[in-house]
Amino acid sequence: MSEQALSDVKVLDLTWYIAGPYCTKLLADYGADVVKVERPGAGDPARSLSPFFKDDPHPEKSGLFAHLNTNKKSITLNLKSAAGNKIFRELVRDVDILVESFSPRVMSSLGLSYDELEAVNPGLVMTSISNFGQSGPYRDFKSSELILYGMGGAMSWDGLPEREPLKKGGTVVLFSSGSHAAAATMVALIAARAQGTGRPFQTKGQHVDISLFETQLVSIDRRMSGLVFYQYNKEVTPRIGPRGLGIPYGPYPCQDGHFDAAGGWTMWPRIARMIGRPDLANDPRWATAEGQTSAESREEFDAIYLSWLMERTKGQCTEAGQAAGVLCGPVNSSGDLINDPHWKVRAFWAEVEHPVTGRLTYPGAPAKMSETPWQVRNPAPLLGQHNHEIYGRLGYSKEDLAKLRVSGVI
Repeated sequence: MSEQALSDVKVLDLTWYIAGPYCTKLLADYGADVVKVERPGAGDPARSLSPFFKDDPHPEKSGLFAHLNTNKKSITLNLKSAAGNKIFRELVRDVDILVESFSPRVMSSLGLSYDELEAVNPGLVMTSISNFGQSGPYRDFKSSELILYGMGGAMSWDGLPEREPLKKGGTVVLFSSGSHAAAATMVALIAARAQGTGRPFQTKGQHVDISLFETQLVSIDRRMSGLVFYQYNKEVTPRIGPRGLGIPYGPYPCQDGHFDAAGGWTMWPRIARMIGRPDLANDPRWATAEGQTSAESREEFDAIYLSWLMERTKGQCTEAGQAAGVLCGPVNSSGDLINDPHWKVRAFWAEVEHPVTGRLTYPGAPAKMSETPWQVRNPAPLLGQHNHEIYGRLGYSKEDLAKLRVSGVI
């Protein structure tokens, strides 16, 4: 295996739950040496989140934690203690990047603000991830995935026009914010190394302020286009629902699940070929913009379409749609994805051996690099697994660590 892209980068990870850990996971999986600092006894709260291996709630069996923390090392440290605060500063001296996801007031209250840590390590890139950023009237507001998605704009466009707005499932806000944070952190690190001054060469760090709220305003999930649309027309983007974008549009049931296709006026001749009815290509009920928005036309089409769908599997529907040039695909389950031959050819999935759960399959690289590859080198760490290794580098003996453990510092 070739040397990884970030093999010379050292990261101190002071994040928890999803957004911050996903940021540092991206760095770790591309080779960075990431040391995760966790609370003594409890660790990252994500350790208590499902799904759990074999439905057994256990801090070392959380699937979410295991996925988000591959290739990291774990140490425990109480930052509120004087000794813990001192040790943390010792750790900061030797890293390139610090990523933290506390509320904006926390780091400064601990005497660990960027200005204070920059004095310890002038080349430090410190990335702070918070709900609304380090400044502004919303700075100290409490929030959640659901709230941030609504405040970010896209929820107002989701769902049926006659019903309340809807949120897309899962934790899309947190994962997308983690991606933004990783990219911004690497930009800052490149700048630090490229713009450093002095002889011998020295880096010049900076503070990266990531607002989960703001990442939603620049998301590709219609927010940017919606904001631009409003600037030009001063109109609110209407909620038109999944069936308001053409015939057909969105998932429909088929023999073994659901099939998803994007239709519409310009795509109609292809849809007609897909369902084996080229005679309908110029039928005014569907071949015009007016026909595509008619409830009566949709009802007539659904009768024809559903009959065709229920005679076929989603794989057969996809094959017919792709042959006709239709934008389409199956609605896959997790099992479908793991067994899909495309991903096997692409060698996407990564098998990871964990000391508690054994060998499991994890999602693989978000991007492939030919010379400096993504790689799962180690499973997610056990809580405090690397205390002796990391603190030993700082000169702490086994006896020192035993005393620190008894006093609640680690």
